[in-house]
Amino acid sequence: MVHVDLNLLTALDALLEENSVQAAAERLHLSAPAMSRTLSRIRRSTGDDILVRTGRTMVPTPRALAIRDEVRELVRRVGDVLSPANTLDLGTLRRTFTIQCHDALVGRLYVALSATAVVDAPGLSLRFLSESAVDTPDLSRGRVDLDVGSAAPSSPQISHEVVGHDELVAVFRESHSLAREFTPERFAAADHVIVSRRGRLRDGVDAALAERGLRRRVVAALPSSAIALRAAAQGDVVTVVARDACAPACDELGLRTQPLGLDLPAVPVVLSWHSRYDTDPAHIWLRTHCRDALAVNEAAEP
Repeated sequence: MVHVDLNLLTALDALLEENSVQAAAERLHLSAPAMSRTLSRIRRSTGDDILVRTGRTMVPTPRALAIRDEVRELVRRVGDVLSPANTLDLGTLRRTFTIQCHDALVGRLYVALSATAVVDAPGLSLRFLSESAVDTPDLSRGRVDLDVGSAAPSSPQISHEVVGHDELVAVFRESHSLAREFTPERFAAADHVIVSRRGRLRDGVDAALAERGLRRRVVAALPSSAIALRAAAQGDVVTVVARDACAPACDELGLRTQPLGLDLPAVPVVLSWHSRYDTDPAHIWLRTHCRDALAVNEAAEP
């Protein structure tokens, strides 16, 4: 394996640009003797004199002239690789982002991202995945670029940011008896459908009702809020969803929303991504637009 000292490449570029050991030394903030020693190392490495003295000046050898442009380009490329990536040209970006999130948030994220992407980033593609029924290592393995959920990750390799909070509300159709009078007791006595990607028939609402000595009847666990809201619109059941996330669907279906009146914390909205993307400009762009789209109810968290 050949071990290459990149400092020699930088020095060679300066020597070929200046055709002077003294001028190259000043350009690189070195002493003239230090640059002379570097030139000696370059000569040994390349097997060529590179610069030779003619009278009071130095001139490049034919080999030096042949490699001068290539050396300059290599130095530029090395500088690009080793410099912080702090700029992003959306117009030339060619990338596919995979976002995994709750079904109620897909519409909001798609509208926010596509509004900019269609105009400014024509080479950007978006792929949305529904939440998995089990926890997966997809962020670590690079299968998912950004996860939007309600829980902070436990792995130190996964970065995260809480971008907002959303309030849980009861949802039912206008003809439901709860529309006439809503109390925790009447709420508990209604038939319920709950949203659970794992098919669970109990959640935090049951614990809050139990503190009041109440118990509800869950008739079904459904895998998405969209299905649960459709069930509430078409039947005499009540469901509990995040208010802001589901507001467009509730409006479209003509559903009534009602604060629960229970001791339940607001639901955090958490962006999670692998730490290898912490400083990636394109991923920062993605997180910024998702943060703006999802920053709801910051004051709702006690």
